[in-house]
Amino acid sequence: GIPGEQVDGMDVRTVREAAARAIAHARSGQGPYILEMQTYRYRGHSMSDPAKYRTREEVDKVRHDQDPIEQVRKRLLDAKVSEQDLKAIDAEVRDIVNESADFAQHDPEPDTSELYTDIYR
Repeated sequence: GIPGEQVDGMDVRTVREAAARAIAHARSGQGPYILEMQTYRYRGHSMSDPAKYRTREEVDKVRHDQDPIEQVRKRLLDAKVSEQDLKAIDAEVRDIVNESADFAQHDPEPDTSELYTDIYR
């Protein structure tokens, strides 16, 4: 009995719009709302899954036509954002990801007293 919808999880604009609807639904007191994101997995389920059930052509076509990052890149280029600006954005994102990974791998675990901090019941 929980309302929800299927969403093209490969399109960031569609995901954002659906998330806004779900948030509005929950915040208005109507309860939970389920979003089922339809996405494409480029690789197998694990290191032991070579994903031989898909052709290389299929994966390449989805990556070219539907990849979320490529979709945004194309939209930005269409909006006259320069390649140089895109490279700068990419470098900034890589720095953020690397800093986050470094933090996750090297900083100490929080104290167990923090386990329920910012958890609302």
